[in-house]
Amino acid sequence: MAVETHTLNVRTRGNAEVLDLSQPLTDVLSRSSISDGIVTVFVVGSTAGLTTTEAEPGLLKHDLKAAFEHLAPEQAHYAHEATWNDDNGHAHVRASLLGPSITVPLVDGVLTLGTWQQIILIDFDTRARDRRLVVQVMGD
Repeated sequence: MAVETHTLNVRTRGNAEVLDLSQPLTDVLSRSSISDGIVTVFVVGSTAGLTTTEAEPGLLKHDLKAAFEHLAPEQAHYAHEATWNDDNGHAHVRASLLGPSITVPLVDGVLTLGTWQQIILIDFDTRARDRRLVVQVMGD
């Protein structure tokens, strides 16, 4: 079994910005010699997370942000903020709920996603960030 590790760098604005990673991941996988196996995508950092969803404007620009605001409100009290004298306690909680990685089967060089399913990154931090993602491909 072969293993390849790639990196993907993206610039985000923070504040629950959602990025569709479909094209950047397709570009990375087009350079891979592995056509069948699994792909794991991992975001480095503790204030962003990955998942799949339908990348449509209502969900991406409103619904997901509203759901996370309900679960971990930005204006709530977070001990993290008192410890570090910063303002992103909610970002750490939200990212912990979502998780930093996702694994998807790769078949014939293509991620096995549904018709309306994309891999997305949500950056919960309170400022713009340069995010590094590790894309590891394992298989034949």
